[in-house]
Amino acid sequence: MRRVARGGDSLKRAAGGLLFFGDGSVKVLIFLVFFFVGEMMREVAEERMREEIRRGGHYYGVCAAGGVLSAGTTHLVITPLDVLKVNMQVNPIKYNSIYSCFTTLLREQGPSAFWRGWATKFFGYGAQGGCRFGLYEYFKRVYSDALVGSNRSLIFFLSSASAEAFANVALCPFEAVKIRVQVQPHFAKGLVDGFPKVYASEGLLGFYRGLLPLWGRNLPFSMVMFSTFEHSVDFLYRNVIRRRKEDCSKVQQLGVTCLAGYAAGSVGSVISNPADNIVASINNKKADSLMLAIRNIGFANLFTRSLPIRIILVGPVVTLQWLFYDTIKILSGL
Repeated sequence: MRRVARGGDSLKRAAGGLLFFGDGSVKVLIFLVFFFVGEMMREVAEERMREEIRRGGHYYGVCAAGGVLSAGTTHLVITPLDVLKVNMQVNPIKYNSIYSCFTTLLREQGPSAFWRGWATKFFGYGAQGGCRFGLYEYFKRVYSDALVGSNRSLIFFLSSASAEAFANVALCPFEAVKIRVQVQPHFAKGLVDGFPKVYASEGLLGFYRGLLPLWGRNLPFSMVMFSTFEHSVDFLYRNVIRRRKEDCSKVQQLGVTCLAGYAAGSVGSVISNPADNIVASINNKKADSLMLAIRNIGFANLFTRSLPIRIILVGPVVTLQWLFYDTIKILSGL
């Protein structure tokens, strides 16, 4: 589009140069032709640019909305599993297995204990999902234009890391409240009374004490997740289905999405498990610093504690997120 606009300017400059040559009436006629053609090219370029901006805004808006709905809904559904995971991370002696954690919580706190923190998960991970997916698509285009010819994995890594940095700023306050609500039964009932209590006792810093560990958990997860997903999709279309995406039915496209999503979630959960344990420890005040949290948990336990339940949790969740997300995009005509 810029080239079209520059072409219009060049035509008008050429028209001006023609005034030095030829008969007077011919010069004027040629000048007017060049001038109006140049103006038309400029108007076309400007209209195309405006249309691209409108399309871009619509596209990123749909992606962000899809991220909000897919992430918020899936995280809401798996709240009981998340309650088990967080309690096993924070109190590993008391809850040394999934079964013991489930039976102890059920006996001591009742069935409602498994839905503690549901609102913080829905709204917090909804906000994170909107930023994660919407900004990923935006940054992928930005980096693709800026780094023409670069390795695709580099584009995926940079795009997902940039998007996740913003997404975690949106998530962090909700995560801080969620963990306290889930492991401290008398702290607060949920989101509405949890936020004021955290602010009253710790101020604004209380919401962001776990931001660095959260970045440490989610940045590697997001980078690996998006890259694995993109490469898995490409592999499945080229080597399994052996057709272009555009030539496949919507059911086939969503099937590829599910397979690639599960692979992405499983790999990402293993990579991010150490930081997930640190986040739970810091937000529950089991440690005041990153190094103290690592010493308390133990190096080996960073990688193994709660890993089975995270794989059970994250794999299907990421699969459903990608399924909902791609379904929304397909229904929107993208």
